[in-house]
Amino acid sequence: MNCTRSKTMGKKIEHRSMLAYWTITLIHDNPLLKLLKDPFSKLRAAGLKERQKVIEVGCGPGFYTIPAAKIVGKTGQIYAMDLHPGFIERVGKKAEKAGLSNITAIEGNASETAFPKESMDLAFLFGLGHISGGLEDLILEMKRIIRPAGTVAFEKGHGKSENTLNLFNRMGFSFSEQRGRLMIFERQK
Repeated sequence: MNCTRSKTMGKKIEHRSMLAYWTITLIHDNPLLKLLKDPFSKLRAAGLKERQKVIEVGCGPGFYTIPAAKIVGKTGQIYAMDLHPGFIERVGKKAEKAGLSNITAIEGNASETAFPKESMDLAFLFGLGHISGGLEDLILEMKRIIRPAGTVAFEKGHGKSENTLNLFNRMGFSFSEQRGRLMIFERQK
C-alpha cells in the first residue's frame, strides 16, 4: 500500500474538524454498517471489475476502499483520495492489515490531481457531503483523467437529479443509467 502526501495534488489544507473525522470514522468502521450497506454490491453496481484502474474520491476511513481493492484484484489499482490526513493513514493501516498492495492512498484535492490524462477506467464518488473546489471542478478533472468510454459512478444526494444530469452533460459526460441511488455517466470522446 502506498501513502502519498503531495502538496502538488491540491491546495494547502487548513485545519480539519476532528469531530467530523471521528464521527465519520465511528460510522464507517462500525461492523453493523456492513449489515445495512453491502459495499461489494454497491461497488459492482458502480461498474467495478477486475483489472481496472479506479479513483475513489473522498475515501474517508476506507469503507469502500478495501472491498474495491479486492474486486479489481492484484492486476487492478485503487487510488483512494481524501483531504484529511487521518483518513489516508487509516486506509494505509487497513490495507496493510488486509495484505493488499493495490491501494495508493493520496492526501489531496481530487479536483486537482496529478494523474496523467485518460489514465483511469472508473471514478466513484459516494457520500460526498462537501466537495472542495466545487462539483464542477471535480467533474472537469474526472473528465481529464477518465479514459474515453470510461465511467463515473455518482451517488445521488438529496438534490434534483435533473441538475446533476445537466451538470455532468455540460462537463462532457453522458448519462448511462441509474442503479438505485447511483447515477452512471460515461465519458464522451
